Amino acid sequence: QVQLVESGGGLVQAGGSLRLSCAASGRTFSSLLMGWFRQAPGKEREFVAVISRSGRLTHYADSVKGRFTISRDNAKNTVYLQMNSLKPEDTAVYYCAADPDLLYTGRVFREGEYDYWGQGTQVTVSS
Repeated sequence: QVQLVESGGGLVQAGGSLRLSCAASGRTFSSLLMGWFRQAPGKEREFVAVISRSGRLTHYADSVKGRFTISRDNAKNTVYLQMNSLKPEDTAVYYCAADPDLLYTGRVFREGEYDYWGQGTQVTVSS
């Protein structure tokens, strides 16, 4: 079992920055592929970013590429999402996801492929 707890969400003005954190417990963090998803009001949950077990490989949704950075600190069992140049359309609940079996291949994994999810943290970007 893996438990994920997101933090760092809040209200920020357009153009501002936030850093989300996701702390994992329950098993060896370095064995987990980690991802971030988000869900805006009335919208489907969408992929944001993914990072390999080593942290060396990352992939982003086109909508956030160049603005968001996913990273991980395996010693702290934590994955981060640094969000810069935030836009109102980034407003959503952001979810951390983990999977012990998926391997980074460059393919975007769908929501249903991740075994574990956090509770989500709200990010609101005002215009």
